[in-house]
Amino acid sequence: MQIQVNSSNHIESNIRLNEWVRSTLESTLERYEDDLTRIEVHLRDDNGAKPGPHDKRCQMEARPKGHQPISVTHTATTLDHAVDGAASKLNNALEHFYGKLRSKRVILEPSDPEE
Repeated sequence: MQIQVNSSNHIESNIRLNEWVRSTLESTLERYEDDLTRIEVHLRDDNGAKPGPHDKRCQMEARPKGHQPISVTHTATTLDHAVDGAASKLNNALEHFYGKLRSKRVILEPSDPEE
């Protein structure tokens, strides 16, 4: 699973930030590692240099193998909370997505006539 971190609007990208985002995602989404090809992370400060509540935005887009991308966004006062919130939302979205896929497989599989 590839993790690509992009930043804009007064958020300075550096190795430490990229590694922290990667480790957060790897620990949160560890169980989906074999099911995803890539996760794109976009970090942004909506108010630029001006302070304000909930002005840090983190958008994450996961690309499940053979399916359409799943995207979530979380805004918070700090970048840490924005990333943690988006990772949690993405985990919930993937859990829901793969849960629906599993239930479709169960419905589509033929039942044993001897049961």
